[in-house]
Amino acid sequence: MKPIRHLLAALFVLSLLAPLGAQPERTSVRAILVAASNAEGASDSRLAPFEPTLRRILRFQSYRYLGEGSAALTSSGTINLGQGHRLELETEAGDGKAVRLRVNWLDGRRSLMQTGLVLRPGVPAVLGGPARGDGEVFAVIVIGR
Repeated sequence: MKPIRHLLAALFVLSLLAPLGAQPERTSVRAILVAASNAEGASDSRLAPFEPTLRRILRFQSYRYLGEGSAALTSSGTINLGQGHRLELETEAGDGKAVRLRVNWLDGRRSLMQTGLVLRPGVPAVLGGPARGDGEVFAVIVIGR
């Protein structure tokens, strides 16, 4: 009788530890660096699928594509966006429908923003960033796949 109790106790402990050893979900993330401006003119055609979201969130008149990158993450990774900008990403949790990310947006060595995002596949998130000094503002579109 005693060995059965020990076996049951061991199985119970192992069932509690199993989620700790589970492999994190693999997440693909694409990010696009954008310059937003109130200058008259058409936006870059590469941003057309995202323009309604950009206008709703940032409320600028035109948007210019500056660069992009992507990464396949299991726990962390970096996306180089061009012009010295990069995103350092760390996955926190995922349920198959969405993934929570910690995001550190850097320009060279300078951190521009640290935030958390919940990404749903195909639904863009927009990070509004600092002014460029020429009337434009940096922004990043983050899309999970």
